[in-house]
Amino acid sequence: MKKRIGVMGSAQGPTLHNQKNINQAIELGHHIAESDCILVSGACPGLPDEAAFGAPKNGGFVMGISPAFSEREHIDLYHSPTEYYDIILYTGLGLMERDIINIRSVDAIVIVGGGIGTLNEFTIAYDEGKVVGILEESGGISDHIGEILKMCNREMNERIVTDQNPQELVKKVLEAIGQFPNPVTEDDRITGMNLHAHLPGKHIVCQA
Repeated sequence: MKKRIGVMGSAQGPTLHNQKNINQAIELGHHIAESDCILVSGACPGLPDEAAFGAPKNGGFVMGISPAFSEREHIDLYHSPTEYYDIILYTGLGLMERDIINIRSVDAIVIVGGGIGTLNEFTIAYDEGKVVGILEESGGISDHIGEILKMCNREMNERIVTDQNPQELVKKVLEAIGQFPNPVTEDDRITGMNLHAHLPGKHIVCQA
């Protein structure tokens, strides 16, 4: 089965005014496709859509996971794109709940720029033990992940990889996917336990 890499990032705001960020997002989509991976995004405007634009140019397959109930709502209410997507799943869950489906549908995510919505996606991915790639110097929260984790008493662990070069970042993400398999039960993210060794009597300790 092909690996699925989610691209999360700025849908609006100042990071979109920087042509370098746009070019890097397109290049990111290009290299995800070149690596024979499926690109997944929230089917939103902005940098993730630029990545979606870059993937088909290299024969890539693009899947969108929309917060909308239907294509009409996706376009008219959320003002979101459809052009570069091979398939869009209309979840009807709204923005925040949609993010959970977004994260759980991929093997890893890559963050480009990003604001509060991307921060929500990052925290879900981090807490659920996903591999996370950070495109450095792309603005937004991507430039502050270390600080954010420190404020939350968390650490930059081995599942987080960074690079300023989109091609190198994709390579690092794929290497990390091979090294760190995804959790196999929802609460593995909390216990850090092996499913087969601990499932019968595992105890859950919630984290704030």
